Amino acid sequence: MKRLEDRLSDRLRRPLPGLPAQLRMMPIPPPPDQKTYAEVGDDCLQGSVLVLFYPREGKPHLVFIRRPKTAVHHKGQIAFPGGHVEAGETRVEAAVREAQEEVGIIPGTIRVLGALTPLFIPPSGYCIYPFVGLTDRTPAFVPASDEVDEIIETPLDHILDPENARRETWTFEIGPRVVPFYAFGPHKIWGATAMVLSELLEILSPDEKR
Repeated sequence: MKRLEDRLSDRLRRPLPGLPAQLRMMPIPPPPDQKTYAEVGDDCLQGSVLVLFYPREGKPHLVFIRRPKTAVHHKGQIAFPGGHVEAGETRVEAAVREAQEEVGIIPGTIRVLGALTPLFIPPSGYCIYPFVGLTDRTPAFVPASDEVDEIIETPLDHILDPENARRETWTFEIGPRVVPFYAFGPHKIWGATAMVLSELLEILSPDEKR
């Protein structure tokens, strides 16, 4: 984990891949009203998520949640722990607090290494601010029953394997769209979460120019 921490800390201090990396996992065609974070700035609802690395059986893992089908936005989708930035707190504080509330992490065990590129989500009107954190401990996750239907622990090696980046055509109310996603068992990680992951995986790629 120390090697991963050093690599992430160094890379997050430098310019990020940004929108081009995110767009690789955007459904095609995009919604007609699609805007980018650069276009809306902070004129949006604000939410933070925590991209948390931790060890499990000696290997780095990432934690995701599956949102309940009763959620207001993104029903049943897989996401990083996170939620609305409350008045009086910073975005990074919101990411850690929401992760504590949703999956039971202990804030004092987390080191926040930096931030990825913000992302605007037109269906909900939210700007998502992703923060990368790491802990040396294997967390004892406890899902919040009203916010989390399932905790999904995914080995980093699995997400890095290009064989698990796939595409399917799905039918929505606006018609068929080609949806890129990351496959993990029966789960399909798509949408905003996949777009955040795409940038993260690019900065972890051994082929990235330094």
